[in-house]
Amino acid sequence: MSPATITLLILLLALILFVTERIPLAVTAILVDVLLVFTGVLPAKDAFSGLSNSTVVLFAATFVIGAALFRTGVAKLIGDTVIKGAGKSELRLLLAVMIVAGGLSAVLSNTGTTAVLLPIVMAIAASAGLSNKRLLMPLAYATSLGGMLTLVGTPPNVIAKATLDQAKLASFGFFEYAKIGIPMAIIGTIYMLTLGKKLLSTGDAAEVEDVAKASAAQLESEGLSQETSGRGKADVIRMWISGLVLLAAVVVMAWGKYPLEVVAVTGALIVVITGCLKIEEAYKAIDWTTIFLFAGMLPMSKALEKTGAGKMIAEAVIGVMGSNPSPYLITAVLFILACGLTNFMSNTATAALLCPIGLAIAQGLGADPRAVVMAIAVGCSCAFMTPVGTPPNTIVLGPARYRFTDYVIVGAPLTLLTFIVAVILLPLLWPFYH
Repeated sequence: MSPATITLLILLLALILFVTERIPLAVTAILVDVLLVFTGVLPAKDAFSGLSNSTVVLFAATFVIGAALFRTGVAKLIGDTVIKGAGKSELRLLLAVMIVAGGLSAVLSNTGTTAVLLPIVMAIAASAGLSNKRLLMPLAYATSLGGMLTLVGTPPNVIAKATLDQAKLASFGFFEYAKIGIPMAIIGTIYMLTLGKKLLSTGDAAEVEDVAKASAAQLESEGLSQETSGRGKADVIRMWISGLVLLAAVVVMAWGKYPLEVVAVTGALIVVITGCLKIEEAYKAIDWTTIFLFAGMLPMSKALEKTGAGKMIAEAVIGVMGSNPSPYLITAVLFILACGLTNFMSNTATAALLCPIGLAIAQGLGADPRAVVMAIAVGCSCAFMTPVGTPPNTIVLGPARYRFTDYVIVGAPLTLLTFIVAVILLPLLWPFYH
């Protein structure tokens, strides 16, 4: 059996395990590395090289900075202030939730943003006499849309950049994602304020009463009472420090003079040294599933390239599209593939699987790799149709008592809209052929 065939079989096994999650995602990723070594596809030093990748360091550091914002209350204060200003109008509350969630998730973890805003949005829904069903799904969708705005907004964006960097090709800037992210966010918000709002489940009176009790209990248990007074001077100082660290990190990353991981690590060190976050909390803040999933799948891209398996996949996809496909067809096929997989498996895993393949497809077609990889990254952020498509979708499932069909009903039209926007704009913003 050829190394290329072995690599494809390991890739297929990884795909099955990612979708079924019979074993943890991170374990699957590391299993891939072990199999690549035992089958002789890669030497051990290459199979575990992902753990030393600079992007892994970037991930870990941004998790720490985000945790400091949550612990010091900066993220909650922002959400509380802006959302409360909307009053009790459902339309204004919906708009406020999406703006705040989208803005925070552009520079913070989508999962963390959803988690910190969840009890706040639940309490506001209760005070406005609304069911959680009316606000929590828009909250989850907004974090996915906001994640498209910057490099660190969502893992697929970072993976897309890392794939190009590893191939020593021109990559993406910190805010370059906003060129497609802003139109997506605007379209998504308009949809949720109009048709999406009509499609959201309403809930009954008994449920709203239960929501009020549950919101109060959760707020009390998590210490998220509405009291903003009584903060000590040291607490206020830490709030300012963590907020300024985030702002400085974003500005310096956008400047582009220093490596992103160095900027992020510097910010993480500052929040720990100044006491914004205890060292134990910093350890806990790191999402090790994301770290090992990303690090574990990076060597697969090396195996796909080394054995020619990636080229085989690319040729198969190119064969389906024809010898001279239009950029719009390429975008459509890659978006559907990425979005379809992401609705049933981790968007991080999907991006890690598809970006190297997309790179090979671009090289086979003589197209700009940036355009192809961006189409994949965008598709990986548009998983709206299932509760397992993204962690935010899963987080709001229980509190709002959503059913699987609720995601399909509201998410399917939104997915179609983002597909249309992607197919029209991506080839214009990043031309496939020059």
